[in-house]
Amino acid sequence: MTIKTLSSDKLYRVSELHGLPEDCKSTKNLTPLDEIVGQERAQQAVEFAMSIKEKGYNIYAIGRNGLGKRTMVLRYLNRHDPNGSGHPQHDWCYVANFEESRNPKVLKMPAGRGTQFKKDVEKMMTKLVKALPLAFDNEVYYSRSEKLKNQLDQKQQGALLALTQEAKEHSISLTVTMAGEYQLVALNGEEPHTEESFAQLSDKEQKVFEDTINALEKKLRSIVRELTELEEDFSEKMQKLNEEIALEVVSHFIHDLLIEYKSLPEVKNYLKAMRKDILENLDIFLEESEEDVALAYATLDKKMPRRYQVNVLVANDTETKFPIVVEESPNYHSIFGYVENATYKGTIFTDFSLIRSGSLHRANGGVLLMDAVKVLERPYVWDGLKRALRSRKLSVSSLEKEVTLSGTISLDPEPIPLSVKIILFGDYQTYQLLQHYDPEFSELFRVTADFEDEMCRTDESEAQYAKFISSIVNDNNMLHCDRKAIARIIEYSSRQADDQNKLSLHSADIANLLRESNYAAKSSNATMIRANHVEQALHSQEKRVSRLKDHVMQTFTNGTTLIDTEGAVVGQINGLSVISTSDYQFGAPNRITATTSYGEGGVFDIERSVDLGGRIHSKGVMILSAYLASIFGRSSRVPLTTHLTFEQSYGGVDGDSASMAELCAIVSAYSQIPLRQDVAITGSMNQFGQAQPIGGVNEKIEGFFDVCTIKGRHAAQGVIIPQSNAHNLMLRKDVVEAVEKGEFHIWAISHVTDAIEIMTGKQAGQASLDGTYPVESVLGQAQMKLNALRR
Repeated sequence: MTIKTLSSDKLYRVSELHGLPEDCKSTKNLTPLDEIVGQERAQQAVEFAMSIKEKGYNIYAIGRNGLGKRTMVLRYLNRHDPNGSGHPQHDWCYVANFEESRNPKVLKMPAGRGTQFKKDVEKMMTKLVKALPLAFDNEVYYSRSEKLKNQLDQKQQGALLALTQEAKEHSISLTVTMAGEYQLVALNGEEPHTEESFAQLSDKEQKVFEDTINALEKKLRSIVRELTELEEDFSEKMQKLNEEIALEVVSHFIHDLLIEYKSLPEVKNYLKAMRKDILENLDIFLEESEEDVALAYATLDKKMPRRYQVNVLVANDTETKFPIVVEESPNYHSIFGYVENATYKGTIFTDFSLIRSGSLHRANGGVLLMDAVKVLERPYVWDGLKRALRSRKLSVSSLEKEVTLSGTISLDPEPIPLSVKIILFGDYQTYQLLQHYDPEFSELFRVTADFEDEMCRTDESEAQYAKFISSIVNDNNMLHCDRKAIARIIEYSSRQADDQNKLSLHSADIANLLRESNYAAKSSNATMIRANHVEQALHSQEKRVSRLKDHVMQTFTNGTTLIDTEGAVVGQINGLSVISTSDYQFGAPNRITATTSYGEGGVFDIERSVDLGGRIHSKGVMILSAYLASIFGRSSRVPLTTHLTFEQSYGGVDGDSASMAELCAIVSAYSQIPLRQDVAITGSMNQFGQAQPIGGVNEKIEGFFDVCTIKGRHAAQGVIIPQSNAHNLMLRKDVVEAVEKGEFHIWAISHVTDAIEIMTGKQAGQASLDGTYPVESVLGQAQMKLNALRR
């Protein structure tokens, strides 16, 4: 046999850290990275999207959880300010629309001035609330209003005097009732006639009184109209007087604000509208209607009327700061804002001062980062987001209004112009669903940032990875890692990638390992994280999640699961499988058996027949059947039916990594040559018998090694793997040491005939031109027995 086993140095690639200077003893000597390692493609996509200001260039970041997608994007955004190209930030305020209260107006102001404007208005209103009542409570105002009142009284008395005199000449009195009405009464001397005295008058006298009173009443009605006009004229003059007094006060206080904000036309127009409204609503300040005033002041502080408040929706510190908002709980209200309701003495009301901002408001002019699945889970959020991005306007609308048919009166604020980049983080399946079912998705999210799972392992990338480890250590205030600890973490990363020449970019795993190593180091009062602390953390990790593995291994210990690790048996072979839980996977051997009976040459897959075999497993059986037919059935049908099964397998079986093992078992059953039980095999094959790579090779080898340890170790034991899996080997230290000592073997093969030779200890045989195999070979023995059956 010419097939050689792999040497121990091929089973594990040690990290020598050649890319780091010799004097670099720990992460303390390394500059932390301010970016995520190995994600150049995704970073370029983010840079491209952020540099384009046109509509639709939002980003969907694809990748598994834990790749550091959010961390990378946030670090990039914090490092590169896209606003350097001249996109200043603004404050956004809602104020009352004095003409239509249901449609509050929005004020756009330079960053930092919104809050100042609110304070300025509050300061002015606080003074105004005190100053206006005082302006109407002084001798000047009293004398002017008294003069107008006297003028009214004189005109009223003058108008009534002539009528009173005329009535008196006809023995009729003009009086005013308790209700304030004018009344003409016939006089009996100096006193009004009673009903009895009036009845005693002659008809002629009564008639004279009635006619005279009727004539006087006509004149009285004319005079009353004149008096009403005098009252209205007086009210107008009083109103004008009040406005003059108030205007003098209001203009005095508002003048400074008009000068302060003269460069902002919208603010200036609002201040003028406010001045006009104050003059029209002086009763709020003069407390003429206590109930109305109480409602107007129904706020927590009660310093100023609600209608003159400034609701600062978004306040930025400076014009240059780029807003970066991460929305952890993207529901409708948290993204788009909402309008609160207030209650005062049983009355529910709302106004512009109760409008609350959402994350889109705060991210306006910057970036909003959200999880795609969370956005899609919450009702109406996705539609609202698309609507805002299409229109480039942000409207605060009530969710109740969106989802019900009720005509409840609510606010309809003026929309805010929207300029924002949305970055959604999600997996590939969610991305495919959106692409397939939402035609607008590709128009609104034109940039895809595809995050890698792994990167090539070179001296340069190891040095970069070491800096990445340093950044995690520094960000989390951990103990520093020494050189050997860095190397061990890099080796762990390579194991996570299942490849000697790759490093895993699942930064969450590395960060968790560092946290646990840091804990182990601090528990032992160490001043630095060393390799043994990393090993301790890895051992603790595995112990927490390996309950199922311990249970499975127990079945080999007590003999519940039948397995042989020595000797040789016909038609029986040890295959290897991987058992996975949500956070852990391990390998274990499976006994695969093949039996034959006279038939038509088919391979009867018992797993498939009882619906325990998956589609990939069934495909593997069909491929090996095709290979068998090509070597034994070129001229005539194979006269045997083979029954193939995984012994003691009561769950589902899928994957084609047992197809080489199954072929070896069938060839053994045909030739009646026994197969070694101290060797296990894994590997897929094609129709030409070539070995194909499989997954979980490290776990499979370690699983068989553990079972050999349980059943009894001896030096001939080992595992056969495909040659194309050799670069995936990052085996446990105890397995590598056993191989180094010659106590365990790993063969890497390129063809299934190599496996047959290792398993039988005989030459597999090579077909001659006529399709026959040497009689002493394994395939020759099988062919000879098949030919005998054919005859």
